[in-house]
Amino acid sequence: MAKTNIDSTEQKIKEAARRVFIKKGFAATRTRDIAEAADINLALVNYYFRSKSKLFEIIMMETLGGFLKEMLVVLNEQETSLQEKIAQVASRYIDLIIKEPEIPTFIITEAKLNPQLLASKLPIKQLLENSVFFRQHREMVDKGLLLEPNPIHFLLNLIGMVVFPFLAKPLLMEGASLDEVEFKRIMLERKDLIPLWMKAMIR
Repeated sequence: MAKTNIDSTEQKIKEAARRVFIKKGFAATRTRDIAEAADINLALVNYYFRSKSKLFEIIMMETLGGFLKEMLVVLNEQETSLQEKIAQVASRYIDLIIKEPEIPTFIITEAKLNPQLLASKLPIKQLLENSVFFRQHREMVDKGLLLEPNPIHFLLNLIGMVVFPFLAKPLLMEGASLDEVEFKRIMLERKDLIPLWMKAMIR
């Protein structure tokens, strides 16, 4: 089989697997579901990826890894201020999740099943301890310019304000009688509001 055909088939399987895993989760997904979504023979899925578990690990690493690496790029920019990084995280991730709204639930649901594996393969430590964002936070704390001295609390506040409304979307839409258009409008408003709310912790 030619290499281009191999690459094409592998990519087709991965794209189908990503759609199915994000929609149904690992436990509810059968290898047959992935084969049907990719419109290929079941044996080919097993040939290329050996098992559902192996394929899931690849999809999870790519999905969560891409999510974190994008954030790491923003948090490690040397030329932007702490406030500018906050605005970039809010804007980029709200846009991303609007495009793929199932991703936060997928990541949280599946990551809690095997946090050790994910922590060992993803740049969590670099994100939490060695980023320019954390250095800038420490510098502002030392100058007495930040009301929240713990950088983890500071970052969690930011991430929580971005991600939680999407996790709570079904309840918000039902409880507040929102349709998809109104929900999206509110989420886009938060791109401007979150930096203002975070700025309230800066003197």
